[in-house]
Amino acid sequence: MKVSVIIPSFNEGLTLFEVVKKVLSVRLSDYSKEIIIVDDGSTDRTSKLFKKFNSNKKIKLIINRKNLGKGASILKALKIAKGNIIIVQDADLEYDPADIPKLLKPFQDKKVKVVYGSRVLGHNPVSHWTFNLGGRLITSITNLVYGTKITDEPTGYKVFRGNVLKNLNLKSKGFEFCPEVTAKIAKAGIKITEVPISYQPRPVSQKKIKWHDGLFAIYCLIKYRFFD
Repeated sequence: MKVSVIIPSFNEGLTLFEVVKKVLSVRLSDYSKEIIIVDDGSTDRTSKLFKKFNSNKKIKLIINRKNLGKGASILKALKIAKGNIIIVQDADLEYDPADIPKLLKPFQDKKVKVVYGSRVLGHNPVSHWTFNLGGRLITSITNLVYGTKITDEPTGYKVFRGNVLKNLNLKSKGFEFCPEVTAKIAKAGIKITEVPISYQPRPVSQKKIKWHDGLFAIYCLIKYRFFD
């Protein structure tokens, strides 16, 4: 069994090396591991870090010559991902790779196809009140529209069986990857299993996702309920 950890990164040169180091250090008894890093047109020191990663056979590198977006980067990584299980890992250290074994544990049950890491179940410090409110609103709308019972739709830790994720016909190029994948999983009748995770929010000034991305997420959730 293999797990693919996809790390889309745009101008996260200050934290990317530490994230990759942490992912490499995670011990998985039942899985081999590959890391796919997508540099999404970064203009910071990311290119210098990539030179350090080149020699590690567990790491695959993809470089977007211009910024394409989180969703587009994940879709490019999916084309070369070999894992039976696929994890999306943000590059900003808000999510701790030490939680990866916890996220993988439910897959011991062959019926489990999708696992989300819930910040709410983990009793973590909240981000700025606007992000916290927005996240809860998006989650409530998801549950209302799709009949799901999840606690944290916009979590950055989403884990899938590889064949499930690759067969969703995903189209999103930006942050709307999250609501699209949730919508299509729910429409397919696939249960989302949640596990508590740790979360250390960074200052709002450092966040790339903005308030209008939240509005677009709500639009996407409603759109995909009725249209593919």
